[in-house]
Amino acid sequence: MDFVRTPDARFESLPAWPYAPRYVSVADGEGGTLRVHYVDEGPRAAAPVLCLHGQPTWSYLYRKLIPLFAAAGHRVIAPDLVGFGRSDKPTRTADYSYARHVAWMRAFTLALDLRGITLVCQDWGGLIGLRLVAELPERFARVVTSNTGLPDARGIPDAAAVPLRALYAQLPVPKTMLEVARGFAATKPGAAPPFMHWQKHCAESPAFTPGNVLRAMCPKLAPAEAAAYDAPFPDERYVAGARRFPTLVPILPDDTAIPDNRRAWEALGRFAKPFLTAFSDSDPVTKGGDARFQAEVPGAKGQPHTIIAGAGHFVQEDAGEELARITLDFIARTPA
Repeated sequence: MDFVRTPDARFESLPAWPYAPRYVSVADGEGGTLRVHYVDEGPRAAAPVLCLHGQPTWSYLYRKLIPLFAAAGHRVIAPDLVGFGRSDKPTRTADYSYARHVAWMRAFTLALDLRGITLVCQDWGGLIGLRLVAELPERFARVVTSNTGLPDARGIPDAAAVPLRALYAQLPVPKTMLEVARGFAATKPGAAPPFMHWQKHCAESPAFTPGNVLRAMCPKLAPAEAAAYDAPFPDERYVAGARRFPTLVPILPDDTAIPDNRRAWEALGRFAKPFLTAFSDSDPVTKGGDARFQAEVPGAKGQPHTIIAGAGHFVQEDAGEELARITLDFIARTPA
């Protein structure tokens, strides 16, 4: 598997990011290995808080939470998914699949022998992290989800897959985040689902960059912070993973990941350990997704689920300290 590795100089002097890089190697699925970067802060003997980011971010997304978790006496581990941050980046979009992302993070979890884990996950951090919970439930003590899901095309008839793929193929490429937003807001009966506008932008727009996404969706972000999201991606060779992720979301019933996600839902239906939803009130992508977790995961029953006010999709940016406080309170009231 061909990959590129972002030069270390790209990560120098990033705002609020003093952390020493750490690495572990995982099998790439083709006979080689890939290097996965992670932050590891706080007392090593403490049970870990595993912070999983999504697309198109990296562990930098958790910079407001890491010091609060560590100061409270927890070990904090924040990896960069393969294709992001300081982790190795396969150069072909075809090298990325949902199953491979799960396998890479499963190997990471086992390599560090993490146990008693509190999972904090958002966006693709949830799509991957919740699959880990389903596969390795004995290693997780509790789960905090925010603005994420585990798509399995429930309620979409099999016959809809072909016409929906045809709609995607005909969809004009949204060249900017403003055009993506218009696609979300101006849907009509028979039109492509709103999420497809996002998929098309990431996959094909020459204007797509992680920094542009964060600038558009987090207006309070300082310029240097927005630039930090571009740091892992010096040029187009590095962005295959970031471009690929949205089209890997299994929203159609013929997607190859659907059986695995349905099996994961079956496993989550037996997960009785504490499970909390802390979604935000201003995310058009995942709004309402917390309801299914609350209804179907036994460990979610009776928990203090919350909606974080005034925060968008990237809740760690908009309300990072609040999400940290919610998580710390949840850990304190649900001892393993």
